Parts: sequence; structure tokens; C-alpha cells
Amino acid sequence: MRISFNGIALALIVATGLAAPVAAQPTFENPSATAGSDTSNKANQMAEKGMYKEIQYANAGKKGPMLVVIPGEIKSNNASFTQKFGSNNIADFGELELGKANFGILERSDLGPLLQEFQLAYTMGDPQQARKYLQKGKFKTTKWVVKFDVLKAEQVAQASEGFDGRAAGQILSIFGGSRGSAAAGVAVGSVQTGETTGVWIIGMRYKIMDANTTEQVATGYTEEKMEVGAKGSSVLGVSSSQQGGLTLDGMVQRLVQKLVWEIDSKHK
Repeated sequence: MRISFNGIALALIVATGLAAPVAAQPTFENPSATAGSDTSNKANQMAEKGMYKEIQYANAGKKGPMLVVIPGEIKSNNASFTQKFGSNNIADFGELELGKANFGILERSDLGPLLQEFQLAYTMGDPQQARKYLQKGKFKTTKWVVKFDVLKAEQVAQASEGFDGRAAGQILSIFGGSRGSAAAGVAVGSVQTGETTGVWIIGMRYKIMDANTTEQVATGYTEEKMEVGAKGSSVLGVSSSQQGGLTLDGMVQRLVQKLVWEIDSKHK
């Protein structure tokens, strides 16, 4: 059988097209006016430490039971936390991480306006009411109901220190008695430094409940310190400052990741 050159060329074109490499994940440019500067580099280095990092769950290769994550309770009275977060935010993080750990997730949105009643049934431990919802459609396969509760969110410590050179500069100018000492007094008087650090402790609990009986299957608790700091200095009119730390969003997600790691490791 004779194969023409044109036939070979056509075959190569088709094969090349089918073997085209998958496009890389998109990347984006930084439109900031200070992009590439020292301040930009320092700020980005701090921000990278607070970015989301995926957890490699130990038993992710094993399929977990079907579950529903319901909004938990936020028992902290700290206004900064309660204004920032609602229990739905935390449940969203829980669904995300449990899904990555290979648990079957049944969407809360499928419950629609019945979500509050569903949540109340498990919070109050009412199995008869809970079963009414589990008899509907795909909820029949639900084995667990999971919730994450914030038990603690408070700033427990704050420290600050600094130096104000104005008083020392005035003394040097007065007792120096020369132009040199006067100039030195001005220089010393212009020095101002300051540093402040605040530390929060945030604690979170998970509960796993049997979907049919509403009885508690497992529970666990973890807490983490969240540090927020700022420092600045000024010398002869030249100033610099830095401020950063993990956000409340980042801290809540890290706590959820720790608890999902425990659920994946101990309760599959």
C-alpha cells in the first residue's frame, strides 16, 4: 500500500493537534503604581505568608461518608470578630475543605428556606424532626451532620515600644554650646521609632452528629494565636513603616483546615 506525502503530512497535523499541551494556569500582572519597589516587595513578602495553602489530607484517597455542613455558633462577644464573620462563612470554609478531603458534600442550598429548621433540629437534638428532612431526595444518603463553632476570639495581649528623640535633642543643643552640637541636637531630635504588636487567640470546635439519631459521633477543638504588628521610624524627615499579620479570614480558614485534618485522620 502506497501512502502519499500529503497523507503523512495530514496525519502529523492531526496528531500534533490532539497532543497539544494543556494551557498553564493563568497569571496576572500587578497594576500597582509601586510594583517592583522596595515597599511593594516587602508588602508582598508579608502577604504571601498569609495566602491560602492547600492541606494534603492523609486519607484523601479514601472516600468519606456523605454529610451536610450546617452553620455553627459564634460564642465570642468580640465586636471585631462578629462584625466580620457569620456562621455561614465558616460553614462555607468547612464545605470547601471537607470536599478536598474527599467527603461527600450535600449542599446546604438544596435545603432552601428549610435550612434554619434543619439546623435547629440538630442543635436541639430532635431526631424525629431531623428524619423528616432526610427522607427527601438525595438527603436520604446523609450519614453525618457537621458544624464548626467559634468558642473564643479575643485579643489577649498587646505590647508597644518606641523612642522619641526630641527631649534628648533639646538637651544636646542646650549643653553642647556649638554649631556642631546644635546640628547634632536637631538630628537626634528628629529620630522617632515605634513598634506595636497585638496577639489574638481564636478557638474553634467541630461536632459530628449522626444524621438519623442527632447523637454526637465525635468532637474536637483547636486554637491558634494570631499576631498583628506594625512598626515605623522617622529620621531627619525620612520615614518608613510596615504593618501586617494574618487576617481573621485567614485564621478562620486555617482553624477549619486543622479540624478537617483531624476528622479525615481519625473518623473516616
